Amino acid sequence: MKNIAITQGDPAGIGPEIIAKCFRDVPDVMRGCFVVGDVPTLRRAAQLLAGPGAPDLPVARLDEPAQALHMPPRCVPVLQLAEIPGPQPWGQISAAAGQAAAACVTWAAQAALAGRIDAIVTAPLHKEALSAAGVEFPGHTELLQAQAAAHAGVGLDEMPVRMMLASDELRTVLVSIHMSLRDAIAAVTYDSVLQTLRITDAALRRSLGRRPRMAVAGLNPHAGEGGLFGREEIEVIAPAVAAARAEGMDVSGPLAPDTVFMRARSTPQRAGEFDAVVAMYHDQGLIPVKYLGVDKGVNVTLGLPLVRTSPDHGTAFDIAGQGKADPSSLTEAVRMARLLAG
Repeated sequence: MKNIAITQGDPAGIGPEIIAKCFRDVPDVMRGCFVVGDVPTLRRAAQLLAGPGAPDLPVARLDEPAQALHMPPRCVPVLQLAEIPGPQPWGQISAAAGQAAAACVTWAAQAALAGRIDAIVTAPLHKEALSAAGVEFPGHTELLQAQAAAHAGVGLDEMPVRMMLASDELRTVLVSIHMSLRDAIAAVTYDSVLQTLRITDAALRRSLGRRPRMAVAGLNPHAGEGGLFGREEIEVIAPAVAAARAEGMDVSGPLAPDTVFMRARSTPQRAGEFDAVVAMYHDQGLIPVKYLGVDKGVNVTLGLPLVRTSPDHGTAFDIAGQGKADPSSLTEAVRMARLLAG
């Protein structure tokens, strides 16, 4: 049984609620899992689920991660972090909430790097709250990258990571993550595209047991249309693809971004042409997967010396504290983490 840490996310968002729902609704999936966070925050979330005739969902405090392996079903085990802010007002950005979320991710990363746990699943945090708390990293991916680099004693440039969003139908991997569109376009370089292909190839070879078929989306409409709509495909992306092929990778592109995702999509009626699409920037790659179903998408960080997954949605402040949040994507993230952890 795998010992999987689930970070509570922003305490003002839906993270604690969807965690509690997973422990209640899919106990077999949650075996061996525990929450890194704050016991009162999780108890407040568990109370959201109480209703007429519904049994209370117990929340248990752990002293060590391994205790989660022996917890009864439909009980929420929580490893209480010292000096972490407690419950925060629902749906409000605050430095305290950002501090709590960052502390949970930092603890989980260090535990995974030390071999104390098998995988991390991160519930949603709020990037503005992180910034308000003085955290210098804009999101989970960058924070985990920094922890892994520090553990290895190397610089961030020596610990390159990429974000993959995956569902049963489609996988996309991003050349750049959280930056403005203007900066993202500038980040499309020969080195960044080739590095993304190398990271994707290595990660999917491990999980698929074979060389993945990768497609590379163009940056411009119609993949530049032979230079009529931009020359990045000719001068940057195509040379990187050629270099990847020379290294033995199975890669096609650059291909028109308005059709490549449809070609890669797998359905019960038709297998996709590609195992993954490398997208040039955040929204280009995430919109197709999320459109197919936010409840099925899982965010996977590639390139780290640890397993990290997360649901593909945010903190949903507009419905926080109302008991309406759908835990399906978190359930899929736990399943994916267990699979990747072997």
